[in-house]
Amino acid sequence: MISIKEAYELFDEVGCCSFATLDGAGGVDSRIAHFFAYDDEGLYLRTMTGKPFYRQMVEGGKLSVCGERTEAPCTWDDDNMPHFQPGYMVRVSGDVRVLSPEETQKHIAEDPRFAVADYDIKKYPETVVLVLHRAWGELYRYDFNMVHMDHKVLRERFAWGGAEFVESGFHITDDCIECGACANACTHKAIVPGSPYSIRGAWCDECGNCHDVCPSGVIVEKRRP
Repeated sequence: MISIKEAYELFDEVGCCSFATLDGAGGVDSRIAHFFAYDDEGLYLRTMTGKPFYRQMVEGGKLSVCGERTEAPCTWDDDNMPHFQPGYMVRVSGDVRVLSPEETQKHIAEDPRFAVADYDIKKYPETVVLVLHRAWGELYRYDFNMVHMDHKVLRERFAWGGAEFVESGFHITDDCIECGACANACTHKAIVPGSPYSIRGAWCDECGNCHDVCPSGVIVEKRRP
């Protein structure tokens, strides 16, 4: 499973990502930001107390982040069809909390990555540090034209701080009649013939083609308990 360190490195390679919060009025808000450090507790970010970003995280306690890195921009052909180059998307969602001044100073003293927080706090006294301490996420590698892989996607979900996640992909129940309709419909090579047939969750894009053609209705979404 992907570690917090690996998750940080994936986001760091992307650079600036989309950070979404609850806006307190039943909606969501977003902005471009980045994580600047990590440790065993989670991923660290900073903002100022006068910003809506800070208020939303304190009041809602939630943060969702996503970013994408690709080998080249998407191009469009003469038929207005997109062509995506290989790359990955990474996302994480969970609970965020504000570090106390004492915690922040301890990190500054012990972790060189916190030098940027120290700089900001001295220049902008209302700077605070927060940590995404309980979260689940997903690394979604894609190669839709199968340049580097022999299948289109490779997904890996992860969590830390006591959070849980549902594995990706649809599921075929034991009532499968083994007709093969799902395998013929799947463009992601995620169907494995057998008794019953099964789905490689890591290769499944959850496009729904298998669900759409199954004559027995035995292909279902995975859901949280």
